[in-house]
Amino acid sequence: MAGERRGRATTRTTQLGAGRSNQKKRTRTAIVEAARRLIGAGADVTMPAIARTALVSEATAYRYFPDLPSLISEALAGSWPPPADALRPVADSPDPVERVAYACEFLLRGILARQGAVRAMIAATITRPETVKMRPGIRFGLIDLALDPLKDTLRATDPDAFAQLERDLAVVVSAEALFSLTDLCGLTADEAVASAVHAATTLTEAAVRATGRA
Repeated sequence: MAGERRGRATTRTTQLGAGRSNQKKRTRTAIVEAARRLIGAGADVTMPAIARTALVSEATAYRYFPDLPSLISEALAGSWPPPADALRPVADSPDPVERVAYACEFLLRGILARQGAVRAMIAATITRPETVKMRPGIRFGLIDLALDPLKDTLRATDPDAFAQLERDLAVVVSAEALFSLTDLCGLTADEAVASAVHAATTLTEAAVRATGRA
């Protein structure tokens, strides 16, 4: 009898533990899904807003995620396609200028669609630089693939110039550049994208001319 009681007690303890574990998973999932809904709606992405959407307290949200960047990072995971998929429409183009223009517009349109989350991430990296590693860094893969036609020419003959072009494009093909154009210069979203694309293609055209291909 004593053995049976111990067995039943052990079973109940196991079931309770499994129940708590499942509840924690459901709560975590609800928090992440709430963040994704806010991101998809283009809303401001804050911990209080996410908690309200997930129907949990802000304290509960912070128990699962120590800060907003870590939560946004998880919510954005997988939301951007790999660079090869993103640039598929220009995959067969040998023209780096066309490829860079497409990559720039693709990235900036995607940022506009997720700007609440992107702005929150930028703010976090300014106030807490150690969180910068949580930012997706999508631009670098896009720029690298867009410049593929120059790898056997400019990079082979002048690796320093190729590296400089990559750095220059990283400044232009970015959320920071986009928000500077909209927030500080007063451009509309479409005007800002067009301006950034113009700057990116101008930089790339200059590099192409340096290879003697133009």
